[in-house]
Amino acid sequence: MRYNGVMDSITLKGYRCFRAEQTARLAPLTLLVGENSTGKTSFLAALRALWDAAFLDIAPDFREPPYDLGSFEDVAYSSGVRGRKAADSFSIGFDRNPAHPGDAAISFRATFKERDGFPFPVKRSFAGNGARIEIDAGEDEISFSVQQKKWKRNFHFSGYARAASDRLFPLKWALSPFERDFAADSSEFVSYPSDDDMSKGHDLVFSHRTAWERYSSEIGLRPFAAAPMQARPQRTYDPVRPQQDAEGEYIFSYLANKYRQAPDEWHALKASLEKFGRSSGLFDEIAIKSFGKTEGAPFQVHVRKFGKRAKGRGRNLIDVGYGVSQALPMLTELLRPDAPGIFLLQQPEVHLHPSAQAALGSLFCSVAAPWPQSAPGQLLAPGRQLIVETHSDSIIDRVRMDARDKTTRLRPEDVSILYFERDEFDVNIHSIRIDNMGNVLDAPLGYRQFFTDELMRSIGVV
Repeated sequence: MRYNGVMDSITLKGYRCFRAEQTARLAPLTLLVGENSTGKTSFLAALRALWDAAFLDIAPDFREPPYDLGSFEDVAYSSGVRGRKAADSFSIGFDRNPAHPGDAAISFRATFKERDGFPFPVKRSFAGNGARIEIDAGEDEISFSVQQKKWKRNFHFSGYARAASDRLFPLKWALSPFERDFAADSSEFVSYPSDDDMSKGHDLVFSHRTAWERYSSEIGLRPFAAAPMQARPQRTYDPVRPQQDAEGEYIFSYLANKYRQAPDEWHALKASLEKFGRSSGLFDEIAIKSFGKTEGAPFQVHVRKFGKRAKGRGRNLIDVGYGVSQALPMLTELLRPDAPGIFLLQQPEVHLHPSAQAALGSLFCSVAAPWPQSAPGQLLAPGRQLIVETHSDSIIDRVRMDARDKTTRLRPEDVSILYFERDEFDVNIHSIRIDNMGNVLDAPLGYRQFFTDELMRSIGVV
């Protein structure tokens, strides 16, 4: 089985509060825990930045909502000691293990330096299939190298415009000089491979490029990043263009569009939402009330709770607990059929009772559970990779129990708990696993120490 994730680990160095290089294990379901201001949100921002630099060939925007990390001097590591400057560069990267026997491990790294006041990926490297591609972006020139073991070839691409554009030199272009049909454009290169290099490199780069393109085709849409606070409920909505946003403002128009335009999709999504609503105790039924037959007509969102003998009265979303309206956008994003492969969630438990938080933990297990895949080369089934920043013990405990009890396909090894621990001006990330009994493994001494101290105090033990 294989999950529809992209990254099995992430490496950080000189980034925000992470001074020394450290690597954290990612899994189908990864929970980020620790005190406030220990770098959990910065960690999520790094994951999205890696995606943009690796797969979209764009310079990551570290100020794009829901993350606003500031300028370069805010993003690069700084001890905070007066008179000491921030680091002049930082690096982030990810690794992915082989999905099938015979597949290659994949590694990506990006080094950022200051450009126009903001972080810019001046160097990117991709390794896989026994080869490495490195791209170095200068002020007005691109250089790149292709190497395998002791064999290496360097190239320089002149005419590269520094420009205001955030587009990066595409990784696939770095492979193109070895393609025989690229010879017509050789004048654009200061150096160009010889016939001998062509014959040595063609088979290598062809397999390398094939692996990258196959990998890219599997990963799906850009990660969805959710803000900790979701949209404020309204009594009546006017339709808006359903354009995704971190606060979920558009979700209610998305639901109304499905209700009006795609009844089959609406009923499937409605059933999934109601299943969670019942398990969490938030609601038993959800409905769209339209004030007209046109797609531009205003509408309301209603939810209903059932009694023991009869259904209760449908209530406007604004008239029920705030937790329902806060949870609904995130639930819809998770359960919609065209969801991306990675979710970056911040404190999804906000405004939810512990029982609803526990139900959310079960939903995370279900959504992140790996799906079976019949053969190598087949596109990945729609299991999601969830990276969740949380302060909820109810979510963590439910995930541990569901993995232990095998309530879904999610196994204990498919869960990673990352504990962020402050050490003076730095932060260390501890990768914690759970065993088949749901017990945590490799936890440092400080993990859950606050709860232990509170328990001892409550029973009168000093």
